[in-house]
This record gives sequence, structure tokens and C-alpha cells, in this order.
Amino acid sequence: EDQLAKYDDKINKEVAKAAKKFGDAFDEAQFRSTNGRVLEHQEKRDALHTRFAKALNDNNFEELRQIILDEEIVCPISGTKNWTEVRQFNLMFSTDMGSTSDGAMKIYLRPETAQGIFVNYLNVQKTGRMKVPFGIAQIGKAFRNEIVARQFIFRMREFEQMEMQFFVKPGTELDWFKKWKEIRLKWHKALGFGDDHYRYHDHDKLAHYANAATDIEFLMPFGFKEVEGVHSRTNFDLSQHEKFSGKSIKYFDPELNESYTPYVIETSIGVDRMFLSIMSAAYCEEQLENGESRVVLKLPAALAPVKLAVMPLIKKDGLPEKAREIIDDLKFHFHCQYDEKDSIGKRYRRQDAIGTPFCVTVDHQTLEDNCVTLRNRDTMQQERVAISELNNIIADRVSITSLLKTLQ
Repeated sequence: EDQLAKYDDKINKEVAKAAKKFGDAFDEAQFRSTNGRVLEHQEKRDALHTRFAKALNDNNFEELRQIILDEEIVCPISGTKNWTEVRQFNLMFSTDMGSTSDGAMKIYLRPETAQGIFVNYLNVQKTGRMKVPFGIAQIGKAFRNEIVARQFIFRMREFEQMEMQFFVKPGTELDWFKKWKEIRLKWHKALGFGDDHYRYHDHDKLAHYANAATDIEFLMPFGFKEVEGVHSRTNFDLSQHEKFSGKSIKYFDPELNESYTPYVIETSIGVDRMFLSIMSAAYCEEQLENGESRVVLKLPAALAPVKLAVMPLIKKDGLPEKAREIIDDLKFHFHCQYDEKDSIGKRYRRQDAIGTPFCVTVDHQTLEDNCVTLRNRDTMQQERVAISELNNIIADRVSITSLLKTLQ
């Protein structure tokens, strides 16, 4: 997969050079379809992808090893080409349950949170009086026997997972799969890190229970990596639980007047990976026009832990008392900080570094007109606003509700 990404990078570099050379007159589609170097890289990439996908689906370990040798892929850590044979690794954690070692039973730590939802979906449907289509979401620990846990918190053996299982009528699952792909990508892009930081990666090899699967990948500091998976799991999980439990868990559809086993669309996010993607994209070191530099954490306002900092310009003349009044009014609506130490510039920098979207400065003029200076973290622009309007202005900009409305 990294080798495929290298071919993509070579193509993108050629496109970027041409775009810089030709400016507004550049036609990217035409360039990609006619440029010799781009076509050469694309041909190699397509040939590798076809060969790789076939070997995966055929479980042909010898061919996979031969691909690694033919492409002269080296170990990213040691630089060696001396590879062992390709083997199938066990990705599940096992442990023993029982009061004695003789009578212990081997069990496995869950590699996903989905199965609890499948076992209980009918209880939720009946008590909630839900109609298909409907979804159930949950968050919890999952465990994978990772061969190499690396890249900080990207790949861990114990991690937090958020999953949703969306139950649909059989035959409609691929339409819903397409819809959830679009909704989930729209959510990620709404965070504001740039549409070019996200892409789909359709699976070359599907799990035995799936009929469609794709990953949403984010451009991490170490390349495009998966942060969320969207899968069409058919009715495999429900039918297997039904088969081995001996209990019917079919859904009765009052509109069709028949019972059936729903099909399932799953979206699954690793919380740790999501955190890593946001932190890596939000961290910036900027050079300012006056020659100074600043570290700023450009967190989406809806996710920033501190929404507002209130600062008196100086620590006297009644300004701290006025600032405290503002804090006391707004602290019930969102998390605020009060800061009066050091110069106002240093205080701004401190708030920039922890990602606070807005700062309010109370000055002598405030005591006369009840207006304050509102500073935007990202643009550093300042505007004069009435204290009575602060709650409405800031709440609208930092609310998760405002973010969710963009998905409509």
C-alpha cells in the first residue's frame, strides 16, 4: 500500500509542477491523460494494484512476497530487503476464563464493539418503537493483537472505538452504503482542515461477510491513513447470532407485513486516531508580518476545550472586576478562562497555543460603553462588540449544533 502511495506521490508532483508552470491556463484532466511521465507512473501503479488485489483475494502468500521483491520494497526501519515468507498473523487477543486452569475456557477479547449491538438490536427496536431504517451507536474498548504497535497512538493494541450499526431493508443496503459514505466524509470535511486532506480507499479484499467496504483516510504526518471505516456487512452477523442462539431475531416490518433479517451498514471510527488526526492538523507554527512567530492550535471551535478567554487590559481601575462579571455570566454556557498575568500579547499567545477560539479584552472604554474587543484566534482580527451580545455571538460559532447543521 505504501508503494502504491509512492506512485501516487510521483504523479501528484508532476501535476503540481505543471500547475505552477502554466498557472490559470492549466488543465489538470488533460495533463493527467496526455503527459508521458504521468502515464508511465499511472501504468506502473495500476499494474501493481491489479496484481496486489488479486494476490490478496486469492490468499496467495507466495505472490505477495514476490510483489515485495519485484518492487524492491525495503523495510522502513532497517532498510533491508531480506524478507521472511509472508504469513497470516492472528489479530485477536485470547485469554483463559475459569476458576481453575484445568477447566478454563479460551475466550477472545473483542476486536470491535459491534456484536453487543447485534445481540441487543431487537430489544432497542421494540422498546424504542423504531422502524427500519434506524441506527444504534456506542463507544467502547476494543483490542487487536497488532504485530507492531507504532506511529504514536495510531496503532495500538488497546484502543477506543466508536461504532454505529445502521439497520436497513434487504436490497437497499448498497444505496445506504453510498449515502453513509457521503455523510461521514462530509462530517470530516466540516471540521475545516481542508478537503484535500481526506480521501476514500475502497477495500481490495472484502471481509467474508461484506459486500462493500471503504475507508476514509486522512493525511497524517506520515501519509494518508485510515481514520474511519464504512462497511456493508449484509445480514451475516444477525443471521449467525440467530443460528447459534436458536432464537429468532427477525424484524417484523408493519408496512410490508412480513418479517426479515435486516442488512447492516456500519461506520467505525478509532477515537485515538481521530484525536491524532485533529491534533496533527491543528498544530501550526506561523510567521507573522512583524517578524514574530506564534504557535497556534487551530482546533475546530466546536471541539476546543476552552471556548473563550476573558482578559482585563491591566490589573487595576476596575477592569478585573468587569472581566469577572463577564466570566460569571458566560461560564454557565461554555468553558471560559480568566487571565490577567503578563502583557496582553503574551496572554493571546498562551490562548493560541491551547486552541482557544476567542479572546475578550476588557479596557477602560468598556466601563463607559459596555463593549469589549473580541479577537479571533485564526485570523487575529479584532472587533468591538457589546457585552450583551457576547453569548449569542460566541455560542453560535463554537456550538457543536452549528457544526452539525452544516451536514444538512
